[in-house]
Amino acid sequence: MDAAVLFFLSSGLFLGWSLGANDAANVFGTAVGTRMVRFATAAVICSVFVVLGAVISGGGAAHTLGKLGAVNALGGSFMAAFAAAFAVYFMTKAGLPVSTTQAIVGGIIGWNLFSETRTDTGTLVTILGTWIICPLLAAAIAALLFKATVYLLRVTKPHLLRADAYTRLGLLLAGAFGAYSLGANNIANVMGVFVPASPFTDFKVLGLVTFSSTQQLFLIGALAIGVGVVTYSRAVMVTVGRSLMPLSPVAAWVAVVAHSLVLFLFASEGLERLLAENGLPTIPLVPVSSSQAVVGAVLGIGLVRGGRAIRWHVLGGIGAGWVLTPLIAGLICFVGLFFLQNVFNQQVYRPVPYVVSDQVLKRVAREGVSVAPLGDLAGRTFASARQFRGELDKLSGLDADARAQVMIYAERADLFLDPAGFAGIDPLELNTAQIEALARLAGRRYVHRWALAEALARQSEDWRLRPEVRVNKSYNKELQRKLDWVFRNFGAEQQGPVAR
Repeated sequence: MDAAVLFFLSSGLFLGWSLGANDAANVFGTAVGTRMVRFATAAVICSVFVVLGAVISGGGAAHTLGKLGAVNALGGSFMAAFAAAFAVYFMTKAGLPVSTTQAIVGGIIGWNLFSETRTDTGTLVTILGTWIICPLLAAAIAALLFKATVYLLRVTKPHLLRADAYTRLGLLLAGAFGAYSLGANNIANVMGVFVPASPFTDFKVLGLVTFSSTQQLFLIGALAIGVGVVTYSRAVMVTVGRSLMPLSPVAAWVAVVAHSLVLFLFASEGLERLLAENGLPTIPLVPVSSSQAVVGAVLGIGLVRGGRAIRWHVLGGIGAGWVLTPLIAGLICFVGLFFLQNVFNQQVYRPVPYVVSDQVLKRVAREGVSVAPLGDLAGRTFASARQFRGELDKLSGLDADARAQVMIYAERADLFLDPAGFAGIDPLELNTAQIEALARLAGRRYVHRWALAEALARQSEDWRLRPEVRVNKSYNKELQRKLDWVFRNFGAEQQGPVAR
């Protein structure tokens, strides 16, 4: 890894450190605050399980965050992560448990505005919805679990020393689960913006297991989180563990379990697959705020106990931090991108052009969209999403859904299926039929992603999406992940083998 790449990744490491310094409080703050677990013990357990969660289960939430805005240059990834990290660091200095999710969302939107890239409103609404659902769900789980735990203790009446030992063990186990869930869900906040522009390549460990470029990013990001936990998390642990509301050891355990369950629910691809295959509603895989989850859990316990012990002025300060964090991160990112591009001459985004070709018009017509209003745009190329969207907005006869369809199909990608790239494709990444279908298209170029996807679907049913019903959600999502892999590795700028 050269020095330039290491410099750009440094902001992601800074964000990981900030997340560890701030969000470790959400895992072990209540345990340390009640003096049931020593800080050193909490820091070690949290660091180890954060790394495991990030590397093993970190992909689901990162995929959703990437749909919000695909930061496509290392310079842009650097500034989006730096802006989020600075916002989190500033709030951490104030002792407030802020949301790294909100910080990185603010950073990405700042990049979208600067690069004139379209923000996926559907993904944004989903993420914003979780900012409301997350604390409410954590409060509900904590309230029910607290009542059940108190009832169980009242019935069993364990000896005081035994109850103390069980509580300490429970806090350690819940903290380990919480740290794993934190790594699985929030690693997307740390390294998600670097995935589209990852400087790493896949390689095999001992010739058996593929260690993907994304997993490599997640590993170094998780290690940075661990460093943040060990070096700088004590102050925020005190805020969560003591300042918001005094907690008994049992209540502390309930808060950690409720927080951890919420993070796990929004990060588990296995649970999503199980629900979808049985025709049940699925939970969106998005990076949720661990700070909101633990605060919601503490409030749920407080409300069950009558609400009198809740320090509402502390809650007000935390809420203000949640509102300010994305605004600060977005502003810093936008201004920082300007200086990075114009003062330091760094590429902060790769322009994504849009072209209204005959091919695009025919494809849009197949979706039932009238192409008559597009007549004046036919044959024209637009340098950015904002420029193209501005021209579409001037047209009459196209509703918002139709304009969105036109933008999707007009986006230009420039893909080249370089024959040299097929030699290193890992059979664990694509199956045999999919690799053979790709090979039959070797040497061809495609102007649009959808054109390549349709060409692959004609070559093999293993590249065909299934009908959009609930039971097919997991299959289609996995297939889309494989298509994204193809788009990323066979971009026109790629040269030679795509994997080793």
